Amino acid sequence: MALRIGDTAPDFTANSTEGEIRFHDWIGDGYAILFSHPKDFTPVCTTELGAMAGMSEEFAKRNAKIMGISVDPVEDHVRWKSDIASYTGHEVRYPMIGDPDMEIAKLYDMLPAEASGDPSKRTPADNQTVRTVFIIGPDRKVKLSLTYPMTTGRNFDEILRALDSIRLTAEHKVATPAGWVQGGDVIVTGAVSDDEAREKFGSFEQKLPYLRTTKQPG
Repeated sequence: MALRIGDTAPDFTANSTEGEIRFHDWIGDGYAILFSHPKDFTPVCTTELGAMAGMSEEFAKRNAKIMGISVDPVEDHVRWKSDIASYTGHEVRYPMIGDPDMEIAKLYDMLPAEASGDPSKRTPADNQTVRTVFIIGPDRKVKLSLTYPMTTGRNFDEILRALDSIRLTAEHKVATPAGWVQGGDVIVTGAVSDDEAREKFGSFEQKLPYLRTTKQPG
């Protein structure tokens, strides 16, 4: 069954470029960005892993860890890291999980249960659905999932923006409107009464009977 927002992210233990990792323990008390790619040594994914390496400090500021995963073995990840650094100028310091048995890809519903075969002989097209970004919260629940075609490089600024929104909701009971960026007005959620909103935020604007906005807290 597909993972949905609010589901518990499946736990797993796997080898990585940083040694063996048990996922739920590794998350700790923060957020995790788990992003997958169909195949090592592919052009779009090379740019993506480098982009995430260059943004690692921004994610760390938000108490979020980064983890990459593909169905290739860890040894291939280690060799690939030099290409990523050479092309993008960013060294990958976050763990990259090896999933040659495709167990994690199936666990996260990125490949069908019947998928099989030697991972070294599987093409990127065979693994094209292993292309999802998950944001997982401190409670181990899925907060976001996005799946891209393998020809479209992912915009990790959007993942960072979404993480900011998710954290605001968790901390202040607000939502964010379309196109929201840091510092923009936010929406008071329906779970907050008018009186509570005045107490929490000082004031708000009633734009529609069901839509109240206020300045971004914090």
